Amino acid sequence: MILLTLLVLFSPLAIDIYLPALPQISQAFHVEHALAQDTITWFLFAMGVGQLFAGPLADKLGRRTVALAGVSIYILSALLAWGAQSIEWMLMSRLLQGLGACATSVAAFATVRDIFGPERSGKMISYLNGAICFIPALAPILGSWLTQQFGWRSNFSFMAGFGVFVGFWLLIRMKETNPSTEKQAVFKLSRYWSVLKVPSFLFHASLCMLAMAVILAYVTSAPVVLMENLGLTMNEFTFWFGINAVVNIAACLSAPKLMDKWGTHKILFSGIVMLLVAGGLMVGMKSQGTALAFMLPIFFSSVGFAWILGSAAGKALAPFGDKAGTAAALLGLFQMSGAGLVVGTLQRLDLEPQMMIALQMWIVAPALIILLSKAGKEWHRLAFQ
Repeated sequence: MILLTLLVLFSPLAIDIYLPALPQISQAFHVEHALAQDTITWFLFAMGVGQLFAGPLADKLGRRTVALAGVSIYILSALLAWGAQSIEWMLMSRLLQGLGACATSVAAFATVRDIFGPERSGKMISYLNGAICFIPALAPILGSWLTQQFGWRSNFSFMAGFGVFVGFWLLIRMKETNPSTEKQAVFKLSRYWSVLKVPSFLFHASLCMLAMAVILAYVTSAPVVLMENLGLTMNEFTFWFGINAVVNIAACLSAPKLMDKWGTHKILFSGIVMLLVAGGLMVGMKSQGTALAFMLPIFFSSVGFAWILGSAAGKALAPFGDKAGTAAALLGLFQMSGAGLVVGTLQRLDLEPQMMIALQMWIVAPALIILLSKAGKEWHRLAFQ
């Protein structure tokens, strides 16, 4: 589990560590904030699309092989970003880095499904997500220190060093959990269709996408709102970001216990309601112009996000055994590329950041109707073997 946790940390580390440096990056390349924010959305887009290839490859070649390849790509791309001399160079490096991170993520979650099976995998994913949430608490603090001491490029050299460390451990310690490779074509369209045609997968993967879009809208807008508009220092920004990460950690770690007590249906329903409440708070408090007025709705949304992701991700993967890699890849496509597309589109509507984030929170509302339907209730009573 420690090694699997390290594998899923590549993605949040690549986002959160350099958030305090986003204003410096836009200044260094003489571009608008939207282009600096695109270094995050492009990364997530590549991470999602890349999983369409990484997932089937994980089923065909094995989880370990794909994980090693992903770490190698991640290290190379981090070094390219470190040496970037233009925003175009930086964006291409981040696209490549997203491809590397997607491979480590797919390998990790498919391995969880291999080891723990369809029922326990949801709980283990919640614990992994809880561990992932430590990164938003710690990475911005480290990134703030690195940026102030050595400049914004040092964040990418740290990513490369982290990749070398995990890659070496992976090489000597990770065992293959799917030794029986498949004989069919790796990228056969029927592989994807066999997953996409399952209604429960589509519903729960879409929920993961919309929940992730809320978090993505927050992390891309927070530096502008808190540092540029409200005048917070880099350390003050890190403080608020860290508090939200603590809230997220507590919510992620509570999700498995609450699922045992109340069931996934109630937790998922409660998570959606939390997002709707957070959206109302965001709109109602935006005129106050304080850090707390911006962050309090985010705290509520972080709880909703954790409960939705903990319940929905496990349910999305539950029907699939030997196709766990492909299912994890498509889930990643929804969660990363889908979320990046939704947020990137709304960011072009020239809305205030608070209104844009609130809209992201409210988009999930129709899911309540589906959850209360007969089919929605049935999905959460089924125990897939």
